[in-house]
Amino acid sequence: MELSSVILTTGGSVGFFRLVNAGVGKLPVPESACRNAWKWRNISTSGVHSFITAIWGVLCFFLHPQMAEDLIKTHSVFSHALVSFSIGYFIYDFFDMALNQKLGQSWELLFHHVVVIACFGFSVVSCHYVGFAVVALLVEINSVFLHLRQILRMANLAAGTLYRVNSMINLGTYVVFRINTLAWMTRWLVINRDNVPLLAYTLGSVGMAIMTAMNIVLFCRLLRSDFLKSSTRETKKEKDKEM
Repeated sequence: MELSSVILTTGGSVGFFRLVNAGVGKLPVPESACRNAWKWRNISTSGVHSFITAIWGVLCFFLHPQMAEDLIKTHSVFSHALVSFSIGYFIYDFFDMALNQKLGQSWELLFHHVVVIACFGFSVVSCHYVGFAVVALLVEINSVFLHLRQILRMANLAAGTLYRVNSMINLGTYVVFRINTLAWMTRWLVINRDNVPLLAYTLGSVGMAIMTAMNIVLFCRLLRSDFLKSSTRETKKEKDKEM
């Protein structure tokens, strides 16, 4: 893709997610989520991005398997468009959060988005490391379940079977598509140190370090919220019954 096509795809993506957000706002909202309608729209829009990107990312490697053998130079227009499309989403979401949420509540995600936009932007402009960026986008497979978890909690469905099943799938895909993927990417970057220019290596290393730290913290929060607390409550109930 030429630079003009990248700009067009990215700009079109920003507009697309703005329309998705507006469309979600027209749909019925659970009464429990009405107090924070903006967050409901934001999470739903993020869920749409995750769903599209998860399928698109898998198709990139399925239709162009040779990209897996060379993550630096080998890529297709299809995969290049995916990374450009995701840049558009992160730009949209950055401004959506910056304009509608307090900085103290969103600074972590805003910082995350800046890092992703910088890394992906370097990739699409230089036409290098597109395959590496697509590997990074495989984490969106887990994000589908992560966003569903948030939606169910906002809809007051956290006590249902669907939430418990989703929590188990969410934790499993988190380990496979977030922690393992980031570990693999870090290992790849170290092994290919001699083939990666200093600027790209520095950008990638800093990005991986930040993403790894953020994902470990989030994993601990999920584990404590969905499993450790629920186990404590069940133990307490059993003790109450015995008494």
